[in-house]
Amino acid sequence: MNGKQLKNSILQWAIQGKLVPQDPNDEPASVLLERIRAEKARLVKEKKIKKDKNESIIYRSEDNSYYEKFLATGEVKCIDEEIPFEIPQGWEWERWGNIALSIQYGYNAPALERGDIKMVRISDIHDNVVQWENVPFCNIEACDIDTYLLKENDILFARTGGTVGKSFLVQSVPEPAIYAGYLIRTRYSQELCPQYLKVFMESQLYWEQLKSGTIATAQPNCNGKTLGRMLLPIPPKAEQSRLVQKLTSLTPMFQRYAKAQQDLDNLNESIDDKLKKSILQEAIQGKLVPQIAEEGTAGELLEQIKQEKLHLVKKGKLKKSALVDSVIYKSDDNKYYEQVDKKCLDITEQIPFEIPENWVWVRMGQIGDWGAGSTPQRGNANYYNGKILWLKTGELNNGIVYDTEEKVTQKAFLDCSLRMNKIGDVLIAMYGATIGKLAIVGKELTTNQACCGCTPFLIYNWYLFYFLMANRDSFIKKGEGGAQPNISRVKLVEHLIPLPPLKEQYRIVAQIEKLFEQLR
Repeated sequence: MNGKQLKNSILQWAIQGKLVPQDPNDEPASVLLERIRAEKARLVKEKKIKKDKNESIIYRSEDNSYYEKFLATGEVKCIDEEIPFEIPQGWEWERWGNIALSIQYGYNAPALERGDIKMVRISDIHDNVVQWENVPFCNIEACDIDTYLLKENDILFARTGGTVGKSFLVQSVPEPAIYAGYLIRTRYSQELCPQYLKVFMESQLYWEQLKSGTIATAQPNCNGKTLGRMLLPIPPKAEQSRLVQKLTSLTPMFQRYAKAQQDLDNLNESIDDKLKKSILQEAIQGKLVPQIAEEGTAGELLEQIKQEKLHLVKKGKLKKSALVDSVIYKSDDNKYYEQVDKKCLDITEQIPFEIPENWVWVRMGQIGDWGAGSTPQRGNANYYNGKILWLKTGELNNGIVYDTEEKVTQKAFLDCSLRMNKIGDVLIAMYGATIGKLAIVGKELTTNQACCGCTPFLIYNWYLFYFLMANRDSFIKKGEGGAQPNISRVKLVEHLIPLPPLKEQYRIVAQIEKLFEQLR
């Protein structure tokens, strides 16, 4: 249970009458509600509020069922199916509209740096506090100000958008202000404890009713009618205050628990991340699975790769330049050398760790055909909305990619020299915040220029995938120095990779995935 779940549970206890004991000496909520009805009738008579056409009385009959009587028509109906739980003796169920003196939509006007009066928007409210220094002004006719003027203990309710249902209890108004059109203001009798009403508007019962009454559109919205029809349990006035006091005393506990839970979640996430990095590091150093002599050597695999590349060059599927390979070996002086044609260079400082005897160090360019993509001209309508998958680096998911957000046409593929990545190819992001993110191609696709694809030569694509994952921090470091981090294709093909025999690659990947599964 996280901090939010704990708080929700305690709020639920509060509105069910389970958080503080009931006092038989408390005035029943039924008497309180009678006074509110009398107050509303008086205000209607004085023409200070409008008569509520839907005003009703909810009561429990001798048959133990709940009924609602509508005062305007005299209609009575059973509402047992709406009652979510039992409440203590002395409490009553009530509609929000019956306790509200008014439910008023906000004022629609553009936000201005200067104007007649300040206008509070939902975006000005953070953590139940109005950021008054950020509240804009608006222009409004003087005769309309009273209609929308905010007062202490008003409750504001967001009626549309991603914040629909969010509520705010106005605890103070340091300067005259009205509220914007996407908000609803509810004003209620002073007989009620405002903080208790706010407790209800944070409870699961409130959110469930809101959800059922919200109109599901591209921009979710909820209206004053939905708010007015909401059922809430009303305790005696004295118990409302006791509930609020209890919840206030528990707030530091919520905060401590939430922080402790967040710290624990962060620790678990950090541990999982570190364990995965350790597993990958052990894997690429040849320490995750034992070596088996009968599986041959990586040197033999390299010779097979060389023959495969010769075959591809002869068929015209690979450029002749791909045949220029280097040989990396450890000499008797315990140093590593790289032989390219007639040149021999000491690369000992480039070797990050020792590997098993049947492994070899190679450049990544030797074990695969690497190529980046491109972005067809955006303004050319003939290039987009085709059938060829075209991937952007933000879509790399560190898994298998089967589809893309955008598709390009055959004309774009031909005109823009796009690389077609085959099923099983390995993709890596080269630029920006996504640098080092990976994917395996699940369906043939092209990419933008920030993504580099590799068609492996006779090596297990998932071994390459996990090697790249293990080296993400290294790639990020290599990409530093410019305005935008960039590892480039050249840096990728020159990067060293420790290569095991092919069968061992499969065993390594199987063990990685087994251990990763245990961490989930």
